[in-house]
Amino acid sequence: MRKKMYGLLLLFLCGCDKGSGLKLPPEVKTLAQLGETALRQLDTASRLPADSADPPGDVAAEPLVQGAKAVGHRDFNAAKRVLPRIFAGLQEDFYCGCHYEGKAVDWQSCGYVPRKNAERARRIEWEHVVPAWVLGHQRQCWQQGGRKNCATKDAWYRMAEGDLNNLVPAVGEVNADRSNLSYAAWSRQPTRIYGQCGTVVDFAGRRVQPREEVRGRAARITLYMHQRYGLNMSRQDRQLMCAWSRQYPVDHWETQRNARIASLQGEGNYLVSQPGRLAELCR
Repeated sequence: MRKKMYGLLLLFLCGCDKGSGLKLPPEVKTLAQLGETALRQLDTASRLPADSADPPGDVAAEPLVQGAKAVGHRDFNAAKRVLPRIFAGLQEDFYCGCHYEGKAVDWQSCGYVPRKNAERARRIEWEHVVPAWVLGHQRQCWQQGGRKNCATKDAWYRMAEGDLNNLVPAVGEVNADRSNLSYAAWSRQPTRIYGQCGTVVDFAGRRVQPREEVRGRAARITLYMHQRYGLNMSRQDRQLMCAWSRQYPVDHWETQRNARIASLQGEGNYLVSQPGRLAELCR
């Protein structure tokens, strides 16, 4: 509606100058011309390319690397091979703070009690902070064959799925329960469902409240991924992520992890290393 009204205004301004004999001041004519240009740009930005079924906002996919010593982006399988090096000495599960060795979780270190799946709770898995579903479900490859198809055929998706900045170690059971649910905050003292673990899942409400110690980390990763890959984010989610980023500042664990990622991927999370960019994004 606003676009239509603005278009009528432009027609009036331009029509006055062309047909009525009324001469408009140069600055008004310039404003009208700028308005027409802005509308053309808006139309272009809001349309998908004729030969594309993928959502707008894509960044160009970069060539992927495979070797353990190579520097660059990797697909998810190659990323998993270097992640143990990134977290060496930082072996703490993201959601519950459990220590782990190799893939084995030490439940006693964090007071973990399995909710339902003890077998999966015994092992560490690599969790996408921004879920793979969020990265791919709107893409043509996903609609034609799901995640496996995207990981095979879509270079952009493979790059995003393997971005080291988005991957953290998590107890397998919590990783499974989180699935593709969004982060939220609803209680200062939630009923815990994994023993002493501070992260809780609201299955009915389809939301996850991460423990306070990692909310800032989760927020900066989430904001980075949405900006880096042109993903849509609701205003409510952005406000929450920005609030967490301010309330829970970058810590030593996050700084060290980020430096290691940058050495392997060629870029870390600039919202961690450049506070000014985070402030600008969240102003």
